[in-house]
Amino acid sequence: MPDTSEPDPLVTIVTPCLNAARFLEQTILSVLDQDYPRIEYIVMDGGSTDGTIDILRKYEHSLHWQSAPDRGTADAVNRGFALGKGEILAFLAADDLYHPHAVSTAVRSLRENPEAAGVYGDAWWIDENGDRLAPYPVRDFDRALLERECFICQPASFFRREPFESTGGLDPDFNLSFDYDFWLRLTRTFSLLRIDATLADSRMHPTNKTLGQRDRVFRETFKVLKRDCGYVPFHWIYSYLCFRADARDQFFEPFRPSIPRYLESLPVGLWTNPGAMARYIAEWASVMTWAAARRRLQ
Repeated sequence: MPDTSEPDPLVTIVTPCLNAARFLEQTILSVLDQDYPRIEYIVMDGGSTDGTIDILRKYEHSLHWQSAPDRGTADAVNRGFALGKGEILAFLAADDLYHPHAVSTAVRSLRENPEAAGVYGDAWWIDENGDRLAPYPVRDFDRALLERECFICQPASFFRREPFESTGGLDPDFNLSFDYDFWLRLTRTFSLLRIDATLADSRMHPTNKTLGQRDRVFRETFKVLKRDCGYVPFHWIYSYLCFRADARDQFFEPFRPSIPRYLESLPVGLWTNPGAMARYIAEWASVMTWAAARRRLQ
């Protein structure tokens, strides 16, 4: 059992933002309203011109903030963590929200599981108005599965400073898939733990990075997977080809299967994975085998 006589660890939470006035105040309040007693909250602004600074000034007695140009979100988060002193770290985008008790729940789980470098919980996707869209597809931790899909909801995650720093922090060369890259690098050495609690809301709207820059998200994720895993799985390649063909965001506009794109995914996948052609062929063929078996059962 953990030694509950030890003082509560300091938690450093960083929010990176740029022209985030639309949702930022809700995000700030979701942090300030937490029941955990030792939170150091830092907002790193990239030079906003839309009213964001007025919101930060409104709450400057409850948080620390800076405004200066940066290299992007990963760079802003790294610099925020460097300013902070917490032994537990988290970052929350300027349009995402914590649920009540999120921080205290995460800290308790980390104290009860000292072998875990970090913990993550369940989350909801919400829309522009804060209405729930669907549960985030979180999975129990599995390193092999993580190489195929990013099932960790970033705003619902908390991790220890020491493994974060020893892993090299977030890579500022990635501006969209930096969290996926971090999880893959971190879990080469350290373990993560899923906890049975809903900790956050991840806001989805057409102008956020995930949906507003879909082509770049795919391309950057390919780079992450090739560098960290040496392989880009079939479903990433197939989804990208479908996106290129119909421009559907595959969230608000549902994914639309395509036989031509499936056929196209073979040469593209082989070109993308020159060192793992046999693996890709086997994965590609298994999809057709599964689809045929499903049709027979219908």
